[in-house]
Amino acid sequence: MHIIIIGGGIAGLGAAYKVRRAADEGHDVTFMLVERDDRIGGKICTDIVECPDGGRIIADGGSDSFLTDKTAVHRVAKLLGVFEEETGTNDETKKTFIVKGGKLIEMPDGMMMFAPTKLVPLATSTLYSWPAKFRMALDWFIPRKVRWAEGETAQQHDETLESLVVRRLGREALDRLAEPLAAGVNGDEPDKMSVAARYPMLLDMEQKHGSLIRGFLAQRKKVEEMRKKYPPKPGQKRRTMFSSFNEGLQFICDRMADAAGREHIRTGVGASAIARDDDGWTVTLTTGETLRGDAVVVATEVWAAAELTAPVDAALADVLGTIPCSSSATAILAFREDDCPFDLKWHGILSPMVEKRPLTGVTLMSSKWPNRAPEGTVLFRGFLGGPRDEAVLEASDEDLLELARTQMVALLGIKADARPRYAKLFRWEKGMPQYTLNHLDRVDEIERLEAEIAGFALAGNAYRGVGVPNALESGERAVSKVLSEAGITLVEDAMEEKRVY
Repeated sequence: MHIIIIGGGIAGLGAAYKVRRAADEGHDVTFMLVERDDRIGGKICTDIVECPDGGRIIADGGSDSFLTDKTAVHRVAKLLGVFEEETGTNDETKKTFIVKGGKLIEMPDGMMMFAPTKLVPLATSTLYSWPAKFRMALDWFIPRKVRWAEGETAQQHDETLESLVVRRLGREALDRLAEPLAAGVNGDEPDKMSVAARYPMLLDMEQKHGSLIRGFLAQRKKVEEMRKKYPPKPGQKRRTMFSSFNEGLQFICDRMADAAGREHIRTGVGASAIARDDDGWTVTLTTGETLRGDAVVVATEVWAAAELTAPVDAALADVLGTIPCSSSATAILAFREDDCPFDLKWHGILSPMVEKRPLTGVTLMSSKWPNRAPEGTVLFRGFLGGPRDEAVLEASDEDLLELARTQMVALLGIKADARPRYAKLFRWEKGMPQYTLNHLDRVDEIERLEAEIAGFALAGNAYRGVGVPNALESGERAVSKVLSEAGITLVEDAMEEKRVY
């Protein structure tokens, strides 16, 4: 069985490596992966630069981490023998600031997502007005919107982030923290974002505890009890909320490509059309060549998947086309430490939509991660665009880098005449799918239609999670689908079924 994989991001590579594992189990399966870009990794892109005076800059231009609690990347890293290359964040420097009136306000201690769980830090913070603080406290007493019937889930009671937060905590809670933290970082708009798809636990909390604050307090208590019950063992790898690799996140993509077999991966060539007949599938490439296979995995951005799928199943393509995507850019800038006369012990800055700034956020990469820049060099990552201001992306790379620099000068206090030692812009055109209201219903329909097409599967971050582990697992599931349709069951899939059932 020969599988054609379209797209060389983490989802496509997850599919390719799963085919390789199937072959290693003794199954007669092969693959060919095509990627339109000149490199693999998709929206995972690590730039490693040797500095003239020693040391290296390791800059992630796309995703820079994954949630530690999600196991897919850990599992694959262990299979590849590179688990020890994983690294956590420097949590001793973990602080987040919110922009308010052009000034940086530290996020109050005890905030879990956007809900307060400690009274004094909230009361003394200048992030919120006093009326807003009192309004947030009312969450403790406001009744549930509705009580779910037995067996119902968040999907049946979806609402937008704006609706949920304003209803429970008030408008200022949305504008000052929930919007930049929960919607902005995901490329979503708060008045359209599906809570059931992004953060279903919030709706679950309201049902179980009758209040978001009570729900987060219970969660915090549970975490604290677990830490006491299972303290870290001597020499055990430190566990932080986010993880990456010592060489940046692209490291795992490269190791997966190596293990799958780079001789089966073609870069710099994309797919322009797919078609099926009684004997299988034909994929037409942008070079005019054609590939023949027994199955196709489409692991592209969802808008590209819609275009490719249209001749195969118009109904499926139509549903895929209802998932909007936003564009963004990442500006990486490195300065001499002497040009940064301010506290360098923090991880991030969020700029709410109400601040109307072109720079939506900043990450201090040299503080967040170990060994990302040489001593004496400070590495920043700035975010531009997204649904709130895609027009800014019409500027040239040089202008966007200068815009990011001047914004950092104004916000942080970098010396006005400081020039970056390293500067690079990464553009992500229509790269972030937006999970709008009732997104999960659309995905259910996509999966229903996909299941009716033998030898065809979709993968990527547009369906059931935008995180790196979610995308990786989607590629693996896509391969499992087309293999099972050919009567092939992998040992690892059989073991997973036993664990689930």
